Amino acid sequence: MTADKPRAADLVRPSYRRMSLYTSVRAPVALDLSDNTNQRGVPPAALAVARDAGPEIYARYPSHYGADLKRALSDWLGVGPDEIVTGCGSDDVLDSAIRAFAETGDALAFPEPTFAMLPYFGHMNGLVPKPVPLLGSDRGYDIDAEGLLATKAKIIYVCTPNNPTGTLASREAIEHVIQAAPGLVIVDEAYVEYAGESLVRRAKGEGRLLVARTLSKAFGMAGLRVGYAVGAPELVAEVEKSRGPYKVTGLAERMAVAAIDHDRAWVERGIAEVVAARDPFIRALEELGLAPLPTSSNFVLVPISGAKAKAAALREKGVAVRPFEGLAGIGDALRISIGPWELMAPAVAALREVL
Repeated sequence: MTADKPRAADLVRPSYRRMSLYTSVRAPVALDLSDNTNQRGVPPAALAVARDAGPEIYARYPSHYGADLKRALSDWLGVGPDEIVTGCGSDDVLDSAIRAFAETGDALAFPEPTFAMLPYFGHMNGLVPKPVPLLGSDRGYDIDAEGLLATKAKIIYVCTPNNPTGTLASREAIEHVIQAAPGLVIVDEAYVEYAGESLVRRAKGEGRLLVARTLSKAFGMAGLRVGYAVGAPELVAEVEKSRGPYKVTGLAERMAVAAIDHDRAWVERGIAEVVAARDPFIRALEELGLAPLPTSSNFVLVPISGAKAKAAALREKGVAVRPFEGLAGIGDALRISIGPWELMAPAVAALREVL
C-alpha cells in the first residue's frame, strides 16, 4: 500500500502559516498614504537612466555585489566601499545579517511595536523572537535599553525613526545598547533622512554595529528594491557571504547611482516639503480630536478605536492608510504617510468626514 503524498501545506511549520503580511491586492485609490513611500515620485536623473537603458541591461547579469552602487554610496556617506553591503531592499540586508550572525535557537531582540517583517525574519531563520515593549508616552516611546540587553540576545534590532510609531530612539539609549550588547546590533535607518540623526559614521569604526538604510523612502525608488548597510569591513564581509551575488538588478543599480550622484538636491527638496507639512498635518489631526504620536519620519501614527473600519471608510473616499490593531502599549491606530501639503489637505477632509 502506498502512503499518501504530503500536501505542500503539511510541510510548512505552523508558526510560518500565520505570518503572511501581504495577503491581498486592493484596487488603487486616488491618494495612497499607506506605505510611507515618496509622494513626489522618482528622481529625474534616475528616470532618465530608465528611459535610455538599452536591451543589454536586461539580457545580462548585473554586477556581483553592486560595485558601482558602493562607489556612489561611499562618496556620498564618507565611508569606504568595503564598509558597505547592498541588497534587494534593506529587508534583504536585514535578513542576510540575521542569517550571518545567528544560529538556530539564538535570540533576536527588538522593540515592540516595530517593523513587522523583523520577527518574520527571525522565525524563518530559526531564531527565538524577544519583543521588548517601547517605553510609554511619558518617555517619548523610547526604546527600553535595559530590557533589550536583559534578553542577552545574539542580535538586537532597533528601528529609528521607528516604524510604525515614527518616534526616535534616544542617542543615549542606543549608545548604551551598542556598548553593552553581547552580539550584533542592527540599527534600521530606513526613514533617517526625515530625522537628520544618523549613526552611519559611528558604524564604520564599530565592530558590533550595522546600520541599514534604503532608497525606497526619501529617494522614491521603492519599486526598484535597493537597500544597503554600513558597518566595519569584517561585518560587511560576513553579510555578503550570507547575501550572495546578483541581488541588485542592473537597471536598479544604474538608476540608484544616477539618483545618488545627481539628484540629492531633488531629494532634499522633497524631504523639506515633508518636514514643512508634518507639523501642520499633526495640528489638523489634533483639531479633529485625535492624539497622534510625535514623529520624526514621513508618516504619523494616530491611535484610534476601530482602526480597521475607519481605514475602510477612508478608502471608500479615495484615501488609503494603514490600519493596525492592538499595537503593544498603543492599541488600534492608523499610520498615515506624509507628503506635500497639497496631498495632506484632502486627507484631512476625508478624515473629518469619517470621524
